[in-house]
Amino acid sequence: MDLHRFIPFFDPSVKEWALEARILRWLTFMWLGLGLIVLYSASYPIADADFGDGLYYVKRQLIWVVIGLVGFSLIVHSPLRYVQGIAHWCLFSLMGLLFLTLLPGLGTTINGATRWLVIGGVPIQPSELLKPFLVLQGARIFSQWGRLSWQTRLLWLGVFALVLMGILLQPNLSTTALCGITLWLLALAAGLPYLQLGMAALAGGCLGVLSIATREYQRRRVLSFLDPWADPRGDSYQLVQSLLAIGSGGPWGSGFGLSQQKLFYLPIQYTDFIFAVFAEEFGLIGGILLILFLAAYATLALRIAMKAQRPVHQLVAMGAMIFLIGQSLLNIGVATGALPTTGLPFPMFSYGGNSMIASLLLAGLLIRVAREGSEAEVVSLGEHRRKVAERLLAASDSRNLTGSNRRDRWTPESAFSPSPPRERGTARRRRRARSLT
Repeated sequence: MDLHRFIPFFDPSVKEWALEARILRWLTFMWLGLGLIVLYSASYPIADADFGDGLYYVKRQLIWVVIGLVGFSLIVHSPLRYVQGIAHWCLFSLMGLLFLTLLPGLGTTINGATRWLVIGGVPIQPSELLKPFLVLQGARIFSQWGRLSWQTRLLWLGVFALVLMGILLQPNLSTTALCGITLWLLALAAGLPYLQLGMAALAGGCLGVLSIATREYQRRRVLSFLDPWADPRGDSYQLVQSLLAIGSGGPWGSGFGLSQQKLFYLPIQYTDFIFAVFAEEFGLIGGILLILFLAAYATLALRIAMKAQRPVHQLVAMGAMIFLIGQSLLNIGVATGALPTTGLPFPMFSYGGNSMIASLLLAGLLIRVAREGSEAEVVSLGEHRRKVAERLLAASDSRNLTGSNRRDRWTPESAFSPSPPRERGTARRRRRARSLT
């Protein structure tokens, strides 16, 4: 048996790609498992007090995890071109649901924001679910920007602007900013002209300033962020309690399940401020290890993006990484007082089914890009071997016809040889060509 037939399975680049996909999958499961453990600790007291069942939020989160893992598995095992083929339809559908939340009587208002639709008793948050499809469609458009007509460019820029406007009107400034920054970074990575990028950044900045200036509660959040101790019982209450929780953890933390601030002092401790509970129980060392974990995840995602064979795949990997890692860092920044208080959940940590599904779909896109990169390497090696075999066969046939090789020419003396030199050379070349094919 010729070992050349098995070269792709021993090629270093193929093994490296397969290893990266496996590592990313296990890192995703580790992230998910750690998030469920932290959610159990953060939500148990409030769930026991409100519902008489300390596992209330964990049980509901597990249902969303199962649904998210189904979508995760479908994306990981489906060609990316098929997923991209339906991305724009999913984006349009979710955009329609997004604007339905703004209609009186249809949207559900929680904590002053109308971001949910209740369909069959199930709360749907379109602004979270559209994130994976925004990445897919943004990568598809910006990767072929130079080949698109101006009409197509303006059409999709208008669609993206409508999506951002719909999120902002809920109102949800933090998610609007995150989605807008992600699209802008995808355009930057795709090499769009700096003038167009500068105009988009200026328009987005002006829109954010206008939103803060016209909404009093957003303005109060910014002022409380600048000096949280000026009003510790009012607008700065959440941030002050979060800082107290993080400071109480010390270097090593108070221990798993022993957080004091989660006992009805820290508001919404199982969603937006779940990192404060984690930091109190696991301390400074645990916080550093979590940030190092996120850094390792981001490094692997960037490595996958840089090694992807197609520009659209590179942008998909980058967009998924920005949403997962960027949103995590923003959540940590809010909990530590480095950023104004916003309503961004911690991916795969915070309670919330829509965020969980979106996070698992984004992780599935990253792994799918890694798998398709591995498959592309195998295909390219096989194609190279086929071309080499064709060249060897062509060379042997031409030499048989022309007899240009002096050693392969037939002479009367070679007639008495049991195996003429030309036949030996030709047979050897044909065997090598057959082994390559």
